[in-house]
Amino acid sequence: MDATATATTAAKAPTAAETPAIRVENLTLAYGDFVIMRDLNFTVNRGDIFIIMGGSGCGKSTLLRVLVGLKEPAVGKVFYREGSLWDAPSEERDAILRRTGILYQSGALFSSMTLAENISLPLSQYTRLKPKEIRELASLKLALVGLAGFEDFYPSEISGGMCKRAGLARAMALDPDILFFDEPSAGLDPVSAHLLDELILELRDSLRATFVVVTHELASIFAIGNNSVFLNVETRTMSASGDPKGLLAHTTDPNLRHFLTRGQE
Repeated sequence: MDATATATTAAKAPTAAETPAIRVENLTLAYGDFVIMRDLNFTVNRGDIFIIMGGSGCGKSTLLRVLVGLKEPAVGKVFYREGSLWDAPSEERDAILRRTGILYQSGALFSSMTLAENISLPLSQYTRLKPKEIRELASLKLALVGLAGFEDFYPSEISGGMCKRAGLARAMALDPDILFFDEPSAGLDPVSAHLLDELILELRDSLRATFVVVTHELASIFAIGNNSVFLNVETRTMSASGDPKGLLAHTTDPNLRHFLTRGQE
C-alpha cells in the first residue's frame, strides 16, 4: 500500500466515539439442531437505546444471553470494542463483560441482603475500595435511581417498581459502558413502567451509557428506543433494524407493521 493510501485509510479510521458499542455479524441462535434465529446482522452504536423486539418465542432473551456471554452462538460473531467476544480467552471475555451491567426481569436481588448490600456485592468483589467507600457508592447509586434513604430496606419491604430500580442501581455499580435490560416493564403497572422509561432516558443522558433493552411493550419501544432490531418469528431471522418510529413509517413488512400497531388496527 502506498503512502497516499495509508494516509487516506488513517484519516478515515473511526474515532472512539464512532466505534460501535456492539456489532453482530451473521449470528445464528440455536438449541442443538433447533434453529431459533439465523443471519442476524446489526450494530448497536454508542449512546443508543437499542431495542430487541419481536413476538413471543422469537428468541429475544436468547439473543440477550449471547450478547452478555451466557450462551455461545451456533454461528457468527459478537464484537465489542475490544474484539470478538466469543473468540476471546475466558479471562479477556470476563474483562469485556465487566464493562456491562444487567437488569434482569425480576430485578434478581438477593432477598437476604439489604438494598445497599446488594449493590455493594460487585463493588466488594471487583474493586479494592474500603467498606466505607463502598457504602457511599451504594448510596450514590440508589440516589441515582430515586431510592435515596432506602439503603437498609430489604427487597420484600419495597414495591416491584422500586425493586426494578434497585436492580438497576446494582447493574450500574461498576460504572458500565453498556447496560442490558431484560423486559424491564414486566410486572409493572403503566405508571411505574412510564417512570422507569423516564429514568432510562435520564440515565442515558447523564451517564452517556449505551442501553440494550429486550421488550415487547409498544409504549416503551416508542418512548425510549432510537435504534432496534426486529426478530421475525415466522421467518426465523431479522426483517428490519433502525429507529422504531422510522420503521413504522416506512416498513412494507406486514409482520413488523402488525407488531408495531398492535391494538391500533
